[in-house]
Amino acid sequence: MRIVLQRVREAAVRIEGREVARIGPGFLLLVGIGRDDTPDELRFWARKVPELRVFPDGEGRMNRTLRDVGGEVLCVSQFTLYGDATRGRRPDFTGAAPGERAAALYTEFLDLLRAQGVPVQSGVFGAKMEVSLVNDGPVTLILERPPAQLGA
Repeated sequence: MRIVLQRVREAAVRIEGREVARIGPGFLLLVGIGRDDTPDELRFWARKVPELRVFPDGEGRMNRTLRDVGGEVLCVSQFTLYGDATRGRRPDFTGAAPGERAAALYTEFLDLLRAQGVPVQSGVFGAKMEVSLVNDGPVTLILERPPAQLGA
């Protein structure tokens, strides 16, 4: 599983000109599901994301969590996070999970995040989306565990 997390002041998703999701302060998560991802991986990140201390405290230090600031999450499925552009000029996406399996795992990830008690909005899996955001900081993290840590 690969996640690009952006701390945002606001973010929104539009499909065919119609807004389908919008959040205020919180996280925009671009979520890629890999071919070998398991529910354990989803659970790990669903617990970890709301607890990341990347919001400023009174002294401006990154010391507060999404929960601390009452933030929201906007998730957008993004199979292109598994694009391998090391060979040729067209990315290879074979590292991404097949569509039906990825859709089920993505939905499970949304449910797990919601179970953590954070407000979650999402784009539409597989749709052509327009994502807009105001990055706050900017703070952007790439979340992925090395293969050796996947059993932890």
